[in-house]
Amino acid sequence: MKVIKKIDEMRSAVSGIKSRGMSIGFVPTMGYLHEGHLSLVRESLRKADVTVVSIFVNPAQFDPRKDFKEYPRDLNRDSEVLEREGVDYLFVPESDEIYPQGHKTYVEVYDLQDKLCGRSRPGHFRGVCTVVLKLFNIINPDISFFR
Repeated sequence: MKVIKKIDEMRSAVSGIKSRGMSIGFVPTMGYLHEGHLSLVRESLRKADVTVVSIFVNPAQFDPRKDFKEYPRDLNRDSEVLEREGVDYLFVPESDEIYPQGHKTYVEVYDLQDKLCGRSRPGHFRGVCTVVLKLFNIINPDISFFR
């Protein structure tokens, strides 16, 4: 499994995969993987030629910041688990890769912001939708897996 931290390197890998006519399955996560995540990984491994998993704890979807700091993380364990599963690429960008200084563009989903957990977590859906769009633009998957 190749671990990639930089957007340019991930895009280069994607370009190579696509140039060979291979399909990309993508499983976006925030890490601290459990069986639910792994079921998505296995589905991607079955349905796509190449599987990319991202681990990115997205600061834009947390409020207050304390929740972001307390979110559980264990990248070493997650990496070992994904390698055993046969994942091809693990994309683990830092926050400043995804949200460079001066970043001001967000995806707003007005119909969701006052529903579900949006009522009690202001900005949650804005953060989730923004990062998912960014990851889709970087990885350009043929199929993505969510639950």
